[in-house]
Amino acid sequence: MSGNGSEDDIEQLREERLQQLQDQQGGSGDSEAAREAQQAQREQAEAQKKAQLRKHLTDGARKRLNSVRMSKPDFADQVERQVLALARSGRLGDQIDEDQMRDLLQELKPDSGGYNIRRR
Repeated sequence: MSGNGSEDDIEQLREERLQQLQDQQGGSGDSEAAREAQQAQREQAEAQKKAQLRKHLTDGARKRLNSVRMSKPDFADQVERQVLALARSGRLGDQIDEDQMRDLLQELKPDSGGYNIRRR
């Protein structure tokens, strides 16, 4: 994915563990093994997502996104999905830097449901 040897080793170990869990599930039909297999799949998907984000975001952009995650985790997930969608569609030229991340956050920010008070 990112070309790092240790990440490739970790990914290979995850795949082997997932295969072991799937083999156990097929033989015994145990719901515990099924839950572990699902957890392993979720972890693998999360690792792939993080690797893709590392590839497409600069350090500054990742820090800004992590700052947003601290206060608004749902919004940060939405931004991550948008970045990954842009990358998959090929509309993402190079890495997103901090300024571009700020613009993206501004675009995706939900409108504040503020009140408009008029005096008569």
